[in-house]
Amino acid sequence: MGVCGYLFLPWKCLVVVSLRLLFLVPTGVPVRSGDATFPKAMDNVTVRQGESATLRCTIDDRVTRVAWLNRSTILYAGNDKWSIDPRVIILVNTPTQYSIMIQNVDVYDEGPYTCSVQTDNHPKTSRVHLIVQVPPQIMNISSDITVNEGSSVTLLCLAIGRPEPTVTWRHLSVKEGQGFVSEDEYLEISDIKRDQSGEYECSALNDVAAPDVRKVKITVNYPPYISKAKNTGVSVGQKGILSCEASAVPTAEFQWFKEDTRLATGLDGMRIENKGRISTLTFFNVSEKDYGNYTCVATNKLGNTNASITLYGPGAVIDGVNSASRALACLWLSGTLFAHFFIKF
Repeated sequence: MGVCGYLFLPWKCLVVVSLRLLFLVPTGVPVRSGDATFPKAMDNVTVRQGESATLRCTIDDRVTRVAWLNRSTILYAGNDKWSIDPRVIILVNTPTQYSIMIQNVDVYDEGPYTCSVQTDNHPKTSRVHLIVQVPPQIMNISSDITVNEGSSVTLLCLAIGRPEPTVTWRHLSVKEGQGFVSEDEYLEISDIKRDQSGEYECSALNDVAAPDVRKVKITVNYPPYISKAKNTGVSVGQKGILSCEASAVPTAEFQWFKEDTRLATGLDGMRIENKGRISTLTFFNVSEKDYGNYTCVATNKLGNTNASITLYGPGAVIDGVNSASRALACLWLSGTLFAHFFIKF
């Protein structure tokens, strides 16, 4: 319903129609280059969402009436406010300048604004375009994910903003300058490797404000491999420790064997301790019968591996220095332990 429909007063309707006819001449008389830039509105005005926008119009003493319009809607006519929007206020109304302000600007305020003036001769107009910029904001991003090594992974990061933000993916869990970078909303990783696990950062940037940054964690499961296992020499009566270190995700479970006998804490004065990726077998008082080959077995849901470690006395000759190699005598343990692990879980 129009203004007249609300007022119900014929004489007020006449005023409204008269003002619209005055200020809404199709385009007025265009300002010509030789017309001393009168009236002269600002160039395009660019503000951030939430800020205030000031629209200025330069006039002179030839002006008899003046108004600001947004498209076909009158905002102010002289000192009279026509807009019902409380954010729109008049700033200056002098013989040389006519300015209004729009507070707490939002995207729907963007568009053309017209300064319309009436002189003794004819109406004239000048137009300014309000541009509203919006800081980048990530609206949707993938959740943390756990996959097995060799799988394919796709991460999504959707962001909004004006202008449209640039979205960049970066792998944080590597040395500076070596992270995998993708300038796209989607990050696709085929045949993922264990060293590609860690945090991935999505950044949305459009130079309006600081980038919006979110992170996603990828966990890559892989079977155990024993990274450290060293033969140990110790004299009878002394304390001896055999150590076995295994990398795995999920963390490996450890078992110790001597020949075909599984060892346990408290058996013949021994103690087994498992802390994270390291397992130790401790002999508090080494005897002759403790010397020999021991097998460390590391197992998780994706597989198992083992290493042969020797506890020897002074003067013993040990074949090979790297005891992390697989002992053929322990191969039969792998199948047995693997089956035992899956029956357990």
